[in-house]
Amino acid sequence: MTGIDTERAPRTVPLGSVGEWLLDARRSHADPYTGVVVTARFRGPSGAEKEIEGFFDGRRFRVRFSPGEAGTWQVRTTSRPYDEGLNTEGRFEAVEDGWVHRTLRAEPGTGWGFVDGGGSPMFVLGDTAYHLFGMAHCGADVVPYLERRRAQGFDLVRVRAHVSPFHPPEGFSDWQTRSCWPWGGSPQCPMFDRFDPAWFETVDRIVTEASRIGIGLEVIVEGWGMEFPFNARGMFTAEWEDLWLRHLVARYDAFPGVWIWTVMNEYEYYPDGVPSHSRVADLWALRMARRVKELAPHGKTVAVHNGPPGPPFAERFAVDPDAVDAVMVQSWGSHDAAEGFLATGLETRTGELLAGWHGAALLSEYGYERNPALPLRLPLHEHCDPEHTRRGAWRGAMSGLGVVHGFDNTWGPFLDLTHDQEGVAALMYLARFFREHVAFHRLRPAPHLVAGQPTAPGRIPLVLHDADDGTVVVYLPVGGSVELTPEVGLPASDAVVRVYDPRTGVLSGPRKQSASRVFTAAGDAPDDGRDQVLLITRS
Repeated sequence: MTGIDTERAPRTVPLGSVGEWLLDARRSHADPYTGVVVTARFRGPSGAEKEIEGFFDGRRFRVRFSPGEAGTWQVRTTSRPYDEGLNTEGRFEAVEDGWVHRTLRAEPGTGWGFVDGGGSPMFVLGDTAYHLFGMAHCGADVVPYLERRRAQGFDLVRVRAHVSPFHPPEGFSDWQTRSCWPWGGSPQCPMFDRFDPAWFETVDRIVTEASRIGIGLEVIVEGWGMEFPFNARGMFTAEWEDLWLRHLVARYDAFPGVWIWTVMNEYEYYPDGVPSHSRVADLWALRMARRVKELAPHGKTVAVHNGPPGPPFAERFAVDPDAVDAVMVQSWGSHDAAEGFLATGLETRTGELLAGWHGAALLSEYGYERNPALPLRLPLHEHCDPEHTRRGAWRGAMSGLGVVHGFDNTWGPFLDLTHDQEGVAALMYLARFFREHVAFHRLRPAPHLVAGQPTAPGRIPLVLHDADDGTVVVYLPVGGSVELTPEVGLPASDAVVRVYDPRTGVLSGPRKQSASRVFTAAGDAPDDGRDQVLLITRS
């Protein structure tokens, strides 16, 4: 057994950062991607052991690992078949360096289901840039975009490990100037038993930058199942799928910037590319989630993302309820010409999908805000205007969910990473309210507290209640007023009302409530169309 060459292995690794071990084979291997398996076993100072596979980068083998415990770690690598250069052992010191790497993990039952590295509840705000890696590979400078989103209070960006050159009906990518095919060969003649080094060097660079900036990535392992190769299971077999998954996890699980592994975008497309819920898709999602957990030692959140409507997730995954940590739940609400500005029904549909679900969840797709200056490539986006962005986000948050949205400028076919669309500000104001003005982690949806006559769908007030201190948050989708029931436990004569404007992020001064249980946004006429937020607390 030879020792690891210290020029190719770290002697110290700061906690939460990535240590990398470089291994050079002594033998010639005709097929290093599929004919050699390198496994690294790490033993921490407390005796805890972690295991992760190495990966072949086109020239040599690499192992990446992030220690979570300070002290002396032992590392041992082994290979099948045996190769003296790949069978090594050594040690390193995991040290505190004072740098706090931002992380996230699913923690059902704590706050709204997600906590940071210190265990504090997180209100998660995210954006979507599915083709971020591809944009960077084609020459775009994506780092300023990530830095700006982080400065704006965003935590997370949804990205895809594989780039689609086309999303029907007309969603081809204007920015694509070179191949973004991550495997060997080409889409016309694929070689799934190898990976393109240049592509993965780009991904390495962007994941490293995201980790430095402190913004998390939700890495989607497989794109829409209607796309090649995920719609060609006779060609992209389970063996190639597993090799793809193993390479991604080995290469990126150690990075603090990778927060979530999502097995597929709209997983119900499995296995034949048809968007309809099926039992086989549920079983595939559970199998993939378990496989990620088997391969990945760093405790990242494993998620699914839904597309077509179907049964509640508690029913879908009842046979193995702990395989999936989080649901990136998609529900657009109304997005037609008449009701699109209201996002009507979004909270109802998410409530139905998440009924009985014991895991965490984020509202992770409810349309992409349309930029009228760009061609309409996807007709479903036509009426997803800033009003839909704002109201949809509030409907999600009033359901006790963090919010991940997306914009025409950045989500896929187009590339404008410099200019923000109008709805970005509304999302910032949403996050500011829940992070700064309330103890969001104690708030729970309380529709039973709304009294009075039935209201038309889309205009019904939404309520969150803090049972500890009596705080009530009311979202009025079209302004007006709300009557609360006595169950709220907050005497009207003891209530103070502040009004938060979701358009400007301004919280008014307090005003004393009269003896009535009808609460209104001062100065607003009923049904004036302007949404408002009431923050009701004890005097």
